Amino acid sequence: MLKAVILIGGPQKGTRFRPLSFEVPKPLFPVAGVPMLQHHIEACAKVPNMKEILLIGFYQPNEELTRFLFNAQQEFKISIRYLQEYSALGTGGGIYHFRDQIVSGSPEAFFVLNADVSSAFPLTEMLSFQKEHGEPNSFVILGTTANRKQSMNYGCIVENEDTHEVLHYVEKPSTFVSDIINCGVYLFNPDIFQHIGSIFQKNQQDMLLEEPTNGWHRAEAIRLEQDIFTALAGQGKLYVYKTLRFWSQIKSAGSAIYASRLYLNQYHKTHPERLASNKEGGPKISGNVYIHPTANIDPTAMLGPNVSIGTGVTIGAGVRVRESIILHGANLQDHCCVLNSIVGWDSTIGKWARVEGTPSDPNPNDPFAKIDSETLFRDGKLTPSITILGCNVSIPSEVIILNSIVLPHKDLNRSFKNQIIL
Repeated sequence: MLKAVILIGGPQKGTRFRPLSFEVPKPLFPVAGVPMLQHHIEACAKVPNMKEILLIGFYQPNEELTRFLFNAQQEFKISIRYLQEYSALGTGGGIYHFRDQIVSGSPEAFFVLNADVSSAFPLTEMLSFQKEHGEPNSFVILGTTANRKQSMNYGCIVENEDTHEVLHYVEKPSTFVSDIINCGVYLFNPDIFQHIGSIFQKNQQDMLLEEPTNGWHRAEAIRLEQDIFTALAGQGKLYVYKTLRFWSQIKSAGSAIYASRLYLNQYHKTHPERLASNKEGGPKISGNVYIHPTANIDPTAMLGPNVSIGTGVTIGAGVRVRESIILHGANLQDHCCVLNSIVGWDSTIGKWARVEGTPSDPNPNDPFAKIDSETLFRDGKLTPSITILGCNVSIPSEVIILNSIVLPHKDLNRSFKNQIIL
């Protein structure tokens, strides 16, 4: 029997995703037409002998999360439960706190997936790899190759090239260590809790010697990457399975558009029914496009590539949309143009208006390049990135919005460039 755990974080973890995370928990933000988390759940549900999926995080239970869990259980016919942390416990502390729930039913192994990654999630391949490499009680990290410079933004893995054992692990090193990086997807067995438990006991002893403090000094706040993998490396317990399939982090709103492109491309194999096609009386489709059945789109509109249209969206005559996510209830009026942007829930873009951002894609000439999680500001200026319209934003006719972030409930009356509009 197998289980899966998805680490969904909490509200203060989604700061780079604002203003979109004001309206919906980041893990439920739609990527390629479905909530981000659904891609993870779908991959887990396909693994033979998977009995339960647990979500661990410190979001307050809310109507959206409850509805999502109910619908996912109905669709995938598997038990899915949310376990709420009392505080941010880190990637290791959360699973240790709920270890009794995880080992209930005596699973032989369980996956742990970070919610803020997009991937083909080669989970069955990781299982096969674990059986072929290492001891029966070994642990597996999903890895991929990055270029030298970008690798230092991730956990770096030095492997034995013959056995694929992890010999050395460093989280975000200051100098180059390895071009193999941690993808935030793991295969564990219950033995992992002995290793986490020893860190927990050490933290408790350290706390007795120090003044009581918050943050990482809390005994139960444990990080898999720095606290566990670093110690397990070179002990014959930890292995890396390297994937050549797609993988990317989803840290910022700009990275959501790139992740959407990756998933839309995967739909050719996994969900061809989700991809729109050119039909008589329908809009012009270029490349991979997802359109929710409830959307109302004029046949003279042109959509794609990499466009996702949400529920109840209205798109008028002559509208052009490319490399964008249009969220539910948005209204794109005649002849407006939307490029490299996210249009928020129930927002309106007037006739002949232009909303455009700067793509933050990886270098297309480097097969190992990853998307850069840019800081919001650089040299005192807003970093050029995609344009984001929060919910209920109104853009009047013939106005141009470039490389800007517009917070929710704004009625604009002029053009903006490279600004945060509060």
